[in-house]
Amino acid sequence: MIGAGIGGLTTAIALRERGIGVEILEAAPQLRTTGTGLGLGPNAVAVLAALGIDLADGSVGQVLEQFELRTDKGKLMRQLPIRDIVTELGAPFVNLHRNELIAVLRAAAGDVAITFGAAVERYDVTVDGVSVTCADGRTASADVLIGADGIRSVVRAQRAGGEAINEYGYVCWLATIPFEHEHLTTGYAGHYWGRGQRFGLIDIGGGNAYWWGTKNLGIVGSRSWQGSTADVLAAYDGWASEVTDVIAATPDSAVVAVPAQDRSFVDTWGEGPVTLVGDAAHPMLTSLAQGAGSAIEDGYVLAHCLAATADPTLALRRYEDARRERTRTLVANSRRLSRIEQIDNPVASTLRNFGIRYTPMSVVKRQNMDPLRFDLPVN
Repeated sequence: MIGAGIGGLTTAIALRERGIGVEILEAAPQLRTTGTGLGLGPNAVAVLAALGIDLADGSVGQVLEQFELRTDKGKLMRQLPIRDIVTELGAPFVNLHRNELIAVLRAAAGDVAITFGAAVERYDVTVDGVSVTCADGRTASADVLIGADGIRSVVRAQRAGGEAINEYGYVCWLATIPFEHEHLTTGYAGHYWGRGQRFGLIDIGGGNAYWWGTKNLGIVGSRSWQGSTADVLAAYDGWASEVTDVIAATPDSAVVAVPAQDRSFVDTWGEGPVTLVGDAAHPMLTSLAQGAGSAIEDGYVLAHCLAATADPTLALRRYEDARRERTRTLVANSRRLSRIEQIDNPVASTLRNFGIRYTPMSVVKRQNMDPLRFDLPVN
């Protein structure tokens, strides 16, 4: 397997649970520790529980208790029925630092071998399976190759050629810091919607907050942003106090800036004994918060298919068939929601906020639950 991120580690754990040997090649010199926060929905939390990883026990992160949509000034537009949703789905939402999740996954992977500093340059399908060649000349071979190497996947690039990455003209700022505020209660998540920009403030436990912000800057501006925390703060001048306070408390070094990106969905993820998982297969915008969750689902389904099918190549095609429509829908709906979220037109944004306030709760509940529904495959 190529890549030791969330998708790669989850896949390795699921394969190991099924008695299937796995080795990971990772281009980085060590496990990445530069991430910020993320949220895992009940779909992902349930998959990890099936692999023996209980994120609801309070040892890492924070279970979501309250989710509000507010205006840029902090006025409440809608409170989502989180308790009803998690009761119906049978698992909680958990917000945590990416590094915490990686540490938990690495521990659960046990004796799975990870070779760091192994930047794969190409793969070759052989009569016995597949071989890979690294930048330093090292080679490795296996029955199956799984590309879990992210949106700029080398494995995907070799199969699909020079695909363009889609850019949407807004930047995403992200940070995690120790932070206390009267509005940041235990288990709180608040999304603040303005014109052409948004903000999220989330309790991730241990006295820490995860925040993210977006702003329409155009493709070039979003791709090349290199400002300071003061610049981010200026972008949110006049917003709710909890928004400006958490930005002001954030050192420059803690802010990560990335442009909003995805790729056009492709139906074919692999060939022969090669396939993809996570962002390598179906990178998506963050609007549904399902990038990590869908990668975790991928790993579980892939391991199930390999364990249930004698022919590895056939197993990979069954895995892809099982995942294609769900992930296609997540990519498309993330993109659709992103357009609504980033509306800059004053009339359109007013209508959007009106819809948030007055859409029937039954519709709101269904819209939020649909991306979270995932049935674990059974033998």
